[in-house]
Amino acid sequence: MRAVVLRTLGEPPEVAEHSDPVAGPGRSVVRVTAAPITPVDLLCASGTASFGRPEVPYVPGVQGVGVVEDSGALPAGTRVWFVTSAGMAAGDGSLAERCAVADDDLVPVSVALPDAALGALGHSAVAAWMALTWRGGLQPGEHVLVLGAGGVVGQVAVGAARLLGAGRVVAVARSQVARERALAAGADAVVDPSAGTDELAARVAAATGGRLDLVVDPVFGRMATAASRVLSPGGRLVNLGGASGDAAEFSSAVLRSRSAAVLGYTNSALTREQRRDALTTVAGHAAAGRLPVASEPVRLADAPEAWRRQATGDLGVRLVVTP
Repeated sequence: MRAVVLRTLGEPPEVAEHSDPVAGPGRSVVRVTAAPITPVDLLCASGTASFGRPEVPYVPGVQGVGVVEDSGALPAGTRVWFVTSAGMAAGDGSLAERCAVADDDLVPVSVALPDAALGALGHSAVAAWMALTWRGGLQPGEHVLVLGAGGVVGQVAVGAARLLGAGRVVAVARSQVARERALAAGADAVVDPSAGTDELAARVAAATGGRLDLVVDPVFGRMATAASRVLSPGGRLVNLGGASGDAAEFSSAVLRSRSAAVLGYTNSALTREQRRDALTTVAGHAAAGRLPVASEPVRLADAPEAWRRQATGDLGVRLVVTP
């Protein structure tokens, strides 16, 4: 089969012939129809991730969409979304014509949503939805701030907060294009973060109308510091990434006086049922046109160039390989 193969850590992959996957006890073979190139894929392939250096060569791709070909768990022809541990454990991932997947990591999907769109949503949409609901405990009428709102997670978080009944949704995004994406996703207002921490906090306070109940934070760093200063009594900041840095500064006095909370989030903490339910829910909203996300299909032959584009930063558009 044809696959995207990473031979040297820290270097872009190539497209090459690769051995076909084989089904076995607890593992199914899926014919891949859509596989996004995600920041997690690049992190794994860099060899600098906290979970260690993967053995090369291997096929990257930590998630995908496809059709079951050989399985003891699901009928052949079942459409599925799936995750893999490629780059985090031995084995190949989704950036190929076929992929072997653990049966527990298959999620049947029946909604009428194109495969590339479903692939673009994937784990990013699950993270945004669960950060708002399961971890953040969003209640109808609460005011929500989404940091890094021009990225895929941020776009979904803005749209999801609106669907979940937030009273006001404010986005923070760096570029004009990113701010336009956030507004299109449903933000009531967008804040430009190009200011000092104090000024950024003042801008957020003004945009949220002096009330901030929940922050969805995939960036951390200075933006998280500014947002934490504006939290209302009982406010929560849910961190699910560190795109702008691995450290932020919080005031003990502010957190204590407002009984505010800083919470960590990872998709790895979800049960199989939680992940399935979240993915199915966001896919249903997307199919109904209520939860858009920017995506761009990429041919398998063009995957190495798409990989290089993704490596330049958060494009705000999910590049999805369509074998």
